[in-house]
Amino acid sequence: MSTGYQIVDQSALYYLTLQVVDWIDIFTRQVYRDIVIESLKFCQQNKDLQIFGYVIMSNHVHLIANSPNGHLSETLRDFKKFTAKTIINTIKEGNESRRVWMLNRFGYNAQQHSRNKNYQLWTHENHAVILFSNSFMAEKLDYLHNNPVRAGLVDKPEDYRYSSARNYAEMDGLLEIVFLDLPWKTYR
Repeated sequence: MSTGYQIVDQSALYYLTLQVVDWIDIFTRQVYRDIVIESLKFCQQNKDLQIFGYVIMSNHVHLIANSPNGHLSETLRDFKKFTAKTIINTIKEGNESRRVWMLNRFGYNAQQHSRNKNYQLWTHENHAVILFSNSFMAEKLDYLHNNPVRAGLVDKPEDYRYSSARNYAEMDGLLEIVFLDLPWKTYR
């Protein structure tokens, strides 16, 4: 079933929301956030993914990204497949206190779709919104950077480690990004 938020132009700039099934708060653990970061780095270096903004929240990831090679859907598919497999294996092999419950939920979600075998971590949608103007880009960048503030995790966007707000505030970030030519709002 189509949600209307599909990637039509494979090389255009998109605001993307990648959501964990059942809104499970998996990224409250650093080990899983780091898997996402390392996989995004791999996609940047090997799949021509350009990231202009990002934030990793407890149960979803927002990206402003494109793929100049015209393979954005394929890159996101590979990213989600790899991170799902790696995170599931980490849950199985690590000391995850929520292991049984998480695997049960991921297993249940896999049974709801014929294209899954054992577990489904990500929803099948990428909730892709094409960015068509500078003002819309600024709105979406501001939204994703302020997500941790709205969640009560930090007082200022640039204080959240798993966000490109740090890059835009000229601080060390976890990922290299391509800067949007927009004014940065700082609260310092």
